[in-house]
Amino acid sequence: MNTIAVIGLSWGDEGKGKIVDLLSEKADIVARYQGGTNAGHTVYYKGEPLPLHLIPSGIFNKKTICVIGNGCVVNLKSLYEEIILLEKEGVDIQGRLFISDRAHITFPFHIYEDKKIEEIKGSKKVGTTFKGVGPTYTDKYARTGIRVADLLHLDDLKTLIEFNLSTKKWMREKFNIKSILEECQPIVNKLKEYFIDTVLFLNSEIDKERKVLFEGAQGTLLDVDLGTYPYVTSSNPTIGGISTGTGVPSSKIKDVVGVAKAYATRIGEGPFPTVFERDFEDRFRKHAKEFGATTGRPRRCGWFDAVGIKYACMVNGVTSIAITKLDCLSGVDKIKVCVEYRTKDGKRVSSFPAYTKELSETIPIYEEFKGWKQDIRGIVKARLLPSEALDYLKGLEDILNVDITIISTGPNRKETIVKKEIW
Repeated sequence: MNTIAVIGLSWGDEGKGKIVDLLSEKADIVARYQGGTNAGHTVYYKGEPLPLHLIPSGIFNKKTICVIGNGCVVNLKSLYEEIILLEKEGVDIQGRLFISDRAHITFPFHIYEDKKIEEIKGSKKVGTTFKGVGPTYTDKYARTGIRVADLLHLDDLKTLIEFNLSTKKWMREKFNIKSILEECQPIVNKLKEYFIDTVLFLNSEIDKERKVLFEGAQGTLLDVDLGTYPYVTSSNPTIGGISTGTGVPSSKIKDVVGVAKAYATRIGEGPFPTVFERDFEDRFRKHAKEFGATTGRPRRCGWFDAVGIKYACMVNGVTSIAITKLDCLSGVDKIKVCVEYRTKDGKRVSSFPAYTKELSETIPIYEEFKGWKQDIRGIVKARLLPSEALDYLKGLEDILNVDITIISTGPNRKETIVKKEIW
């Protein structure tokens, strides 16, 4: 099978967009399998950063077909705006984008609900992006959701929206169903050519030995089942999400590329054991430009957490790792890697805890590596890296017991070291 999964190994924002863009040069198809407009995959196109939220990052490769799978939730207005943006940039979408007829739809009332729920939670908020993604998934599992296939049947669609809103009486009066339909229908008419049975399409193409890349959004430690619950996303960014989110069985997934930054970041709420000291964090964030692609929020920054990354490698069956933003560590005197946790009662542990409060109270135990002064941005050969950078990468490989095959030394596609071809 010529299939690759690209999965984030931490709390998202690992630089998956660049890695997908790079690997999709040889891909026939790139498929997103979960998440919605809460994703922000930034790809440099014509030398400028261009964030994508729903459309797979392979769209910039002219021969690559992009698929939004059934496990995604789709805001039609945002999707249409994204298509228009790409077309203005000269990206040809025609015949290259397909949307699953089984994917669920995010409506304006989901966005309203998202904001209100976070207000109610107050101090216990999880740090949502207010894109309506969580409430859309809630409706999906409550069996009150509305899917792409429903959009093509106007009378049924009206009934489904009425039923959905009838389960939310506290906000029902805020929305006029006629207005929702009037706003929705023109966009549906423009997008309906993209709606297909992607389950059949993907399986058929894989059986024909076509090269298919599965693109994850968010990251393993934000997985609703396996992450730092409740500070998680509403879907499964992990390997299991591919089968449920595309209808492609796990037996058809060959290689898994895990993506991790050379350090750690986290956006939103939740535990973050290896966070930098405040003054250093502020300086580093500006230097590394660590601000959210979707919301612009400042990301928390910290040292590489090998405990969490090892857990993510195990969960996903990672076969190789891509390390991103190595260049951002240039000039740091000593680089730390968390190899164990010390719990509140003094016990040393090397496993990632399920109990979120326990994780928030752990003290990281570090292994230190000597830093380097040389600016390494744009280096494309591993042998040209400073010896200290090579030692750091070798140290990560030894700790994680997984080969690092791709090293990003800058945001542009060409600023990459490929130690071993994946395809």
